[in-house]
Amino acid sequence: MFALRSVRKEDLNDLFELSKLMNFINLPSDKDLLQEKIKSSVESFRNPSKNLSENYYIFILEDLTSAKIIGVSMIHAKHGTKEEPHFFLKLGTEEKKSTTLKKTYSHKTLKLGYETNGYSEIGGLVLNPDYRGNKDKLGKQLSFIRFLYMGLNSNRFTEQIHSELMPPLDEKGNSPLWDAIGEKFFHMDYKKADLLSLSNKEFILNLYPSEVIYESLLPQSAKEVIGQVGPYTKPVKKMLESIGFKFMEEVDPFDGGPHYRVPLNQIKPIREMIKGVITNDQHYDEKNAKQLLISLSSEVDEFYSTKILANIHQIDKENVTIVVKPDQFRYFDMKKDQTFSGIFL
Repeated sequence: MFALRSVRKEDLNDLFELSKLMNFINLPSDKDLLQEKIKSSVESFRNPSKNLSENYYIFILEDLTSAKIIGVSMIHAKHGTKEEPHFFLKLGTEEKKSTTLKKTYSHKTLKLGYETNGYSEIGGLVLNPDYRGNKDKLGKQLSFIRFLYMGLNSNRFTEQIHSELMPPLDEKGNSPLWDAIGEKFFHMDYKKADLLSLSNKEFILNLYPSEVIYESLLPQSAKEVIGQVGPYTKPVKKMLESIGFKFMEEVDPFDGGPHYRVPLNQIKPIREMIKGVITNDQHYDEKNAKQLLISLSSEVDEFYSTKILANIHQIDKENVTIVVKPDQFRYFDMKKDQTFSGIFL
């Protein structure tokens, strides 16, 4: 059995072990940094700041059999402020025409832009490699718990939800686009610049080329990664597109990874969210069961969720009765007529 919940202070050691398995900038292999992230998340769930950019929400996936944390996902309530702008390269086209030669050429262009009144951003999804491909769709659960939480707490987030996807990198984890542009203006490697950008945005604005960059002047290796995703990110891209996210013709100025956005109230799982009560006094029909990710009551200031199989008896989205698979009903100590909110997996 698996369960999802908001992070706790005592999760530090498990998160540190998870961070050592993967090289993700949002999950640093540094106990002090992780402790700060956990502290910020606990406070955000308990008492969110009116300044949305200060609020970070960390969700963890726990293997209840081994009592180990095997995955994590995150929401930053606002990415892009006057102090720390959201930077991007806007993709465009520019037409060049010669009347004497009777020739017209259309050039793809890149132009640095920034946003100071940004968006809630989903990211930081990490799943222990040993659990990939699990029949319980653990990666999808980690992703969807964020939508369940946002749907129930929309006042804590912006109207637009933003996601930045990882592009293809070379075998050493470097970016061909960075080698073609960034390295020539910053004189540092991709990983160092990416890490620095977490705490310093000034150098991007003042050192990155401010004029239009013509894609045709870039090497083929750089052109091929612009707006593309790496092999491990393709399922994430497919999932985001299936629930309403759109490519914004923007990419990361360092590595060319694509930026996606969607209005919060147009995210499919949120639009289709159901609410009602749980029962166990009706027959459970395995063949007609649906997979749901539901929120369950838990300790104060925590958010708790799990995937269940259930028969759904629906009058409307706000008036639903579900018959939960009996062993799950018992395992999670559910009560008859207990209220729930859920999204479909």
